Amino acid sequence: MAQTLSTLAYLVASVLFILALRGLSNPETSRQGNLFGMVGMAIAIVATLLKPGMGAGGIVIVLAGLAIGGTIGTVLAQRIQMTSLPQLVAAFHSLVGMAAVFVAAAAFYSPESFGIGTVGNIKGASLVEMSLGLAIGAITFSGSVIAFAKLDGRMSGSPIIFKGQHMLNAALGALLLVLVIAFVITGSPVLFWLIALLSFALGFLLIIPIGGADMPVVVSMLNSYSGWAAAGIGFTIGNLLLIVTGALVGASGAILSYIMCKGMNRSIINVLLGGFGGDSGAAAGPGAGTADRAPVKAGSPEDAAYIMKNAQKIIIVPGYGMAVAQAQQVVREMADLLKKEGAEISYAIHPVAGRMPGHMNVLLAEANVPYDEVHELEEINAEFADADVAYVIGANDVTNPAAKTDKSSAIYGMPILDVERAKTVFFVKRGMASGYAGVENELFFRPNTMMLFGDAKKVTQQIVQSLQK
Repeated sequence: MAQTLSTLAYLVASVLFILALRGLSNPETSRQGNLFGMVGMAIAIVATLLKPGMGAGGIVIVLAGLAIGGTIGTVLAQRIQMTSLPQLVAAFHSLVGMAAVFVAAAAFYSPESFGIGTVGNIKGASLVEMSLGLAIGAITFSGSVIAFAKLDGRMSGSPIIFKGQHMLNAALGALLLVLVIAFVITGSPVLFWLIALLSFALGFLLIIPIGGADMPVVVSMLNSYSGWAAAGIGFTIGNLLLIVTGALVGASGAILSYIMCKGMNRSIINVLLGGFGGDSGAAAGPGAGTADRAPVKAGSPEDAAYIMKNAQKIIIVPGYGMAVAQAQQVVREMADLLKKEGAEISYAIHPVAGRMPGHMNVLLAEANVPYDEVHELEEINAEFADADVAYVIGANDVTNPAAKTDKSSAIYGMPILDVERAKTVFFVKRGMASGYAGVENELFFRPNTMMLFGDAKKVTQQIVQSLQK
């Protein structure tokens, strides 16, 4: 009876997780999706505690783990800044990967506890599932650590490339496959740990050659890896819920990565193999080729306010700089004032704006920006030609025309927001530094561009003050 109730509870939790994913696919239903996910997880935890064979000792250990992890998670959630959310997500992915490695090790050294055989005599199918969960988990861990370091500025966001890199990755991948086959045949502890070590190295090597502009796709792909690692371990220990949720995370992460790659004109195969951020050649350094360009035209917040006050159609393009300055609230305040002046306001979101998928959407939702004013690249790109003003706040690479014209650029081929087609383009930046991809934005030198130098929040606040006069 207890087993039946546990299985039924897992089924209910699985349905709630599916509803959570569905809800998270749209900003208007995302809060409801989060609620479904939390309720589903609560049901799953209770069902696990009530499973036959848990015993008082097992329940105490689980509750202790929940208390420790819950406390750490609560403290982090209260202290984390929106600018640090992408690296936090990458760090969480690393924990999922390492958890898969630990569970695989537990199943290997104590197979009786999971009903998969005895030490030295584990079922062949279980060894296959175990080795796959182990390998994917280890790759997820080390890859996520590198992603965290790049996003957090602890290592360079530029691609780290060396001669024969792809051949080395291919050779290590082939060797990993050989080790997995040998492990399934022999069940050797030495091979188990060789698989783990090789996978850790492979995760490191797959992520270091990926450039900063492509990190949102990396975060999405690592999310997918963590799901597949969980699903593989779920098969090993015979946990239905872990299989279902792992497959949901893995599939949804893979689909999101494919959509983002399509939006960036990248190859999904290159994402899987690593190194797609450095295939386009070296990026031009800051100031390269600027000798024959027109001087940069700098303006003041008062100038911007005057022009926008007389504009009919304004498109706001948020980027990571807005997140750093925490300017989303004042941007919405500026938009509200411009609406009162009769302007039509829209927000243009690039698929990889920020440091993780949906980063800008979360910020704008936090500022209570109406969902119907926020548009993706495909929806809004044609509207820039009719816009009187494009207000670019903290975005750089996603607006750079070099992506369409410079074949040597690291961002060549990536679809961009066509802000250059607006009658007037305001760029809010602290200085002339290049974007995260290390590519100078030639749009800064266009005759219809005006640079507004300074902190994004302060500049926008000054515009608001001018609009209120």
